[in-house]
Amino acid sequence: MKKNIFKKIIFLHFFIFHFFVFANAQWYDPMKVNEKAGDIYAQALNDAESDKFDAAFSAIDQALIIDPKFVDAYLTRAGIHSALKNYPASIADYEKAYQLDSVYTLTYFLPYSISLAGNGKFQKALDAINKFLNIDKLNAQSIAAGNFRKGTYQFALDYAKKHASNDYVFSPKNLGDSVNSVNPEYYPSITIDGSKLVFTRRVKDDEDFYESNLINGMWSLAKPLGGMINTTFNEGAQNISQDGQWIVFTGCNYPEGHGSCDLYISYKTKNGWSQAENLGNIVNSEFWESSPSLSPDKRDLYFSSNRLGGYGGKDIWVTHHLENGDWTQPENLGPTINTAGDESCSFMYADNQTLFFNSDGHPGYGKTDLFYSKKIDDSTWSEPENLGYPINTIDDEGSLIVAADGETAYYASDRSDSKGALDIYSFQLPEYLRPPKTLWVKGKVYDAKTKEGLPSSVELTETRTRILLNKLKTDENGNYLATLPEGEDYAFNVNRKGYLFYSENYNLSISNNDSVFTADIPLQPIEPGAQVVLKNIFFDTKKAELKPESMIELDKVIELMNDNPKLVIQISGYTDNVGKDDDNLKLSTDRALAVVHYLLASRQIAKDRLQYKGFGATKPIAANATDEGKALNRRTELSVISN
Repeated sequence: MKKNIFKKIIFLHFFIFHFFVFANAQWYDPMKVNEKAGDIYAQALNDAESDKFDAAFSAIDQALIIDPKFVDAYLTRAGIHSALKNYPASIADYEKAYQLDSVYTLTYFLPYSISLAGNGKFQKALDAINKFLNIDKLNAQSIAAGNFRKGTYQFALDYAKKHASNDYVFSPKNLGDSVNSVNPEYYPSITIDGSKLVFTRRVKDDEDFYESNLINGMWSLAKPLGGMINTTFNEGAQNISQDGQWIVFTGCNYPEGHGSCDLYISYKTKNGWSQAENLGNIVNSEFWESSPSLSPDKRDLYFSSNRLGGYGGKDIWVTHHLENGDWTQPENLGPTINTAGDESCSFMYADNQTLFFNSDGHPGYGKTDLFYSKKIDDSTWSEPENLGYPINTIDDEGSLIVAADGETAYYASDRSDSKGALDIYSFQLPEYLRPPKTLWVKGKVYDAKTKEGLPSSVELTETRTRILLNKLKTDENGNYLATLPEGEDYAFNVNRKGYLFYSENYNLSISNNDSVFTADIPLQPIEPGAQVVLKNIFFDTKKAELKPESMIELDKVIELMNDNPKLVIQISGYTDNVGKDDDNLKLSTDRALAVVHYLLASRQIAKDRLQYKGFGATKPIAANATDEGKALNRRTELSVISN
């Protein structure tokens, strides 16, 4: 961080300025500085140039004791404080220098404005930069620098005005000695249940992955990841999948690498993490690939690359995981996300819709800021939203991840309470930036007869929009985890060739549910007598017209029939016990018939393959004494007649 800080100070001192104009300014003559103070000051400059900042501060303090009106000493100390991000101290030194001489310091408005902005005083920074730009005979470089800063200060003020009602307090919390050490820790990654934190730690010049587990609200002592993932090479910029089974990361200068930095993947096994595999020359290029992030269903992998075909330096790309295990040719996310600058550090949140990333090309606070964008469809993204001050500052911001609660964010910083270098912190996002809280369902898919686990396909679809939100594969034993963002209702289907699909519905549009859902799913082999409740077939009360939300499930039935051309089925309708028996029998029959009419209307299924029957309230599967029981009894079933 401190490397080349003195060069930065010298550059800033090229733009000398003054904010406060005093009528009786005293003229400062550097040639009349006390000789001893000048010698000590010269040593301070040498110390600063060697990054010995404590020694430089001490020397400047001594020089100012000897000559309290040594303006250059105040200006230099202000510059060092600014470069070290101690903006309040920098502001105080600049203002002391202006009090001593408002003429000699006339052109220091620019660095002073930067320190003001670094301290969040954007209106004062704007006032200062406007005074700087009013100075006569500024050169082109000074004018360009001033106008650039003016734009960032105005952006900050506009953003603050937009969120004026927000009383957000930014209060990062160090994760403590169990996670952080005197060595740098950075690039946090966390599983969806928040129980496992994986991060990069650099010891001397070697980067490795460490993990810490949340036990009874406390992080365990971090240990290197077990298995073969850590090597003598540098591993970094990792992302653990939401289910904790995969890690994708960046490996640089590996012998088998295709470019300077490539993407690798490791899998969790009984013996720890597997030896990493290079994702190959379709994903990796002869250029630079880094900062990978898996979607929650592990179908999409987002990453940053400076490969050809982008919009600027580094762009964010995505590659898709095919059912045969291959990855597709990467696609650029397009000009809404990517700019002529650099975009990196992508993180796809658990809702599979909200992408966080950093950029120095979108409007912001001056350097690399953090943003988010919402996925509208597979090729369209919303306009990126800056996360705002004080999450973003005038300095560079790195990676950020957000836990499934939609509130807790994690990032790395070298704040004043760090353990010695970069540490990992957590903080609460302001409400207006929070993505939807995301729950999850997990379990095992198995054969209903043999009880053996079944590798299967799991799909989650928004019933309102019919958008397929997640499509994932279970592992070889049938284990799965699927995310469920709050705010929508979902059709949940599990499919495997040779079996009836499984159907479930999760209503999260209005509920505030803290539950974690568990569903062990028995799939019925397709054979006479096999049946499944179609839980995503919907009707209004006492009506037999299919609601639009039913189309997802009905299209699944069509797909099932097309995949099994000899299959003959019966659609059965059932009601609860409210109302007259005859009315219930007719209603259930009409509803079953409505399903059959939809299937026939597709013109893909012959009439002789479809039967229907209504049973009214005669075959309840739950007690009608409760609303929950009645809801279970109001159902539509599919049963196999022959195959």
